[in-house]
Amino acid sequence: MKKQYFGTDGIRGEVGKFPIVPDFMTRLGYAAGRVLSRDANSRERCKVLIGKDTRVSGYLLEAALEAGFAAAGVDVMLCGPIPTPGVAYLTKALRLSAGIVISASHNPYQDNGIKFFSANGDKLSDDFELAIEAELEKPMGCVSSKELGKAFRLDDAAGRYIEFCKSTFPGDLNLKGLKLVVDCANGAAYHTAPHVFHELGAEVISIGVNPDGRNINDGCGATAPEALIAKVKDAKADLGIALDGDADRLQMVDASGRLFNGDELLYVLAKDRLDRGQKLGGVVGTLMTNLAVENAIRSLGMGFERANVGDRYVIELLKQKGWIIGGEGSGHLLCLDQHSTGDGTIAALQVLAAMSHNKKSLSQLLDDVKIFPQVLLNVKFKTGYNWKTDETLSKQIQLVEKELLDIGRVLIRASGTEPLLRIMVETKDVNVAMRTAKSIVDLVPTS
Repeated sequence: MKKQYFGTDGIRGEVGKFPIVPDFMTRLGYAAGRVLSRDANSRERCKVLIGKDTRVSGYLLEAALEAGFAAAGVDVMLCGPIPTPGVAYLTKALRLSAGIVISASHNPYQDNGIKFFSANGDKLSDDFELAIEAELEKPMGCVSSKELGKAFRLDDAAGRYIEFCKSTFPGDLNLKGLKLVVDCANGAAYHTAPHVFHELGAEVISIGVNPDGRNINDGCGATAPEALIAKVKDAKADLGIALDGDADRLQMVDASGRLFNGDELLYVLAKDRLDRGQKLGGVVGTLMTNLAVENAIRSLGMGFERANVGDRYVIELLKQKGWIIGGEGSGHLLCLDQHSTGDGTIAALQVLAAMSHNKKSLSQLLDDVKIFPQVLLNVKFKTGYNWKTDETLSKQIQLVEKELLDIGRVLIRASGTEPLLRIMVETKDVNVAMRTAKSIVDLVPTS
């Protein structure tokens, strides 16, 4: 069955437009509560945790969800602003039925969304999401007054999560002597991430830690690292760490202002674990992971597999393969030996540990990886056009692949929301990448 509301990362959209409206959110809470109660032990009362980022709309959606869960007879624990991975951790640590995050991640403040975590701190399965959608089709009811859910405030949520993050850093190491700039994107990590790095010994300069409900991801954070680069240079810091609005993405900057994306950091994490004798088996990237990273990982004797774009699919493939390290160029990095989901703060700590283990800078750790230029061109195609059955286009793609051989690759993806083809060519020479990408684009019929 095809899902109507849930996408690859929960339900997301512009606030005030369906489905990100109070009525739907109340019904969503009720539907989710019904599914959870149906699957729970009849002697146990379901209890869920609701966390959020710093968007002003979080207050509205939190209240609506709380009402829906209460109507379904489910107790709610509210923890206020906290990183998405913090909700995953607390849900499992507190033995709760599910965790809910109100966030639109790296999107602007006008958007918001809902993500669910299972009792184990994992993203909800497709079956569970389909069950919620089936309940949404039914009329909303309400349990009796005797059975109504209650709401509680979890006052020490941030402190618990800070201690958890610190516990993932090796006990024999510390960050003393390091000057770090930490950019929290005016998002959910504004009151957690700086404390983590400071309490482990670093001198911390914080930016993006003054949320006003409307400035999340606004010219700061992992999706706009220019502010971090400038601050690192100005403060003569050793490193910069950039998180996004819900703190599950990571980008890093060195003292020279060089930006390191998720693909490069993925290699650093994998090689460090391999060097310390961990049996990794392999690493999972995505269709967009840079070919240079794949080649470098394979040269270490490890397997490499590509999942569809989206951290959910990376996690699924990691579990299928029995591996622990995966990620995306956008900065979603998975260390399943440390946490059940992507966590920007924890990923940064793992990179810092790798630097300490090897006594090398980030650039030195990446001496063997020369990132290939990627050219990405978007082209709108004529209504009714099917690129998969276009023989002329197919032959040109084959010609390009033959020219690139093992020093490049072609990736064609269709947009899921508009008549648009995304054509990516990646190879060592940016001029070759641009020429071959255009040779494909020129064959797509436009309206």
